[in-house]
Amino acid sequence: MPDTAAKTLSALKRTIETEREGMLQLENALDQAAVDVVDLIGSVEGRLACVGVGKSGHVARKIAATLASTGTPAYFVHPAEASHGDLGMISQQDAVLALSKSGETKELSDIIAYCRRFSVPLIGMTTDATSTLAKNSDHLLLVPNAAEACGETRAPTTSTTLMMAYGDALAVALIERRGFTAMDFKRYHPGGALGAALTSAADLMASAEKIPLVAEGTSMEAAVAEMSAKGFGCVGVKSSDGTLAGIITDGDLRRNLAVDLPTRKVDEIMSRGPITVKETSLAADVLRTLTAGERKLTQVFVCNEAGEPTGLIHMHMLLKAGLS
Repeated sequence: MPDTAAKTLSALKRTIETEREGMLQLENALDQAAVDVVDLIGSVEGRLACVGVGKSGHVARKIAATLASTGTPAYFVHPAEASHGDLGMISQQDAVLALSKSGETKELSDIIAYCRRFSVPLIGMTTDATSTLAKNSDHLLLVPNAAEACGETRAPTTSTTLMMAYGDALAVALIERRGFTAMDFKRYHPGGALGAALTSAADLMASAEKIPLVAEGTSMEAAVAEMSAKGFGCVGVKSSDGTLAGIITDGDLRRNLAVDLPTRKVDEIMSRGPITVKETSLAADVLRTLTAGERKLTQVFVCNEAGEPTGLIHMHMLLKAGLS
């Protein structure tokens, strides 16, 4: 490896190692103060205003976005804009999370004063417990003053990583505190691949008269006609109690091709106990069901709690919805 490439790789690895060490310090530093902040944010009547300047501002904006998307009402306020009217965005029902590595960011002074005047709970996230921000905070999230990965310039690297990780930890703790589920999450992510993955089987499936179904005892001639009419390359076989007894696919037809096939009964040809999914299954889980292991299924029946087939999902339907 050329000398320049070796130095570059060394710098890359050293950065990750430095930030990993900082993360371990943060993990070990977590205590009751963090628990108290989770309780506060979870019980606030309004929203959480996340504020910060520079790199801390970018992190604050990201924390607000993560919280808002996971069920905790939050928004970002730029401290400079707050001093010119945006303080009105922060109500007395809100709480404020202020980020500053030094805790001495001048632009935060008006927000600190506003919180004191109107009794708005202030959560400070800083590395300095003796700083102005720390002293004026109702709750202090002390971030370890770990070495920055860019040691020579001391550019915010490790410190911003730790602040972002702290924000993620708060978000996850709040998710678990309120029992926020994947279906709740879907409400805030209707678009793109993530929205598609969180769509339920009931939202995607073909249903009612579109499902290829026949009863036990049906002739294969009638079953093939049903399969051809519905166009899914399979037909489900219902038992007398309405549950799904089996499935016949194109592959089953090829394996049983014979002169007498039309006169045989579906009971002789079908694969019993087919793999199914629930109506509440997420689309991402349906995709995993189709592609797991060596089976590589093309379609799967959707059944209700009683085991009755209520729909069918084909691989093409998942691809069309944006999953791959």
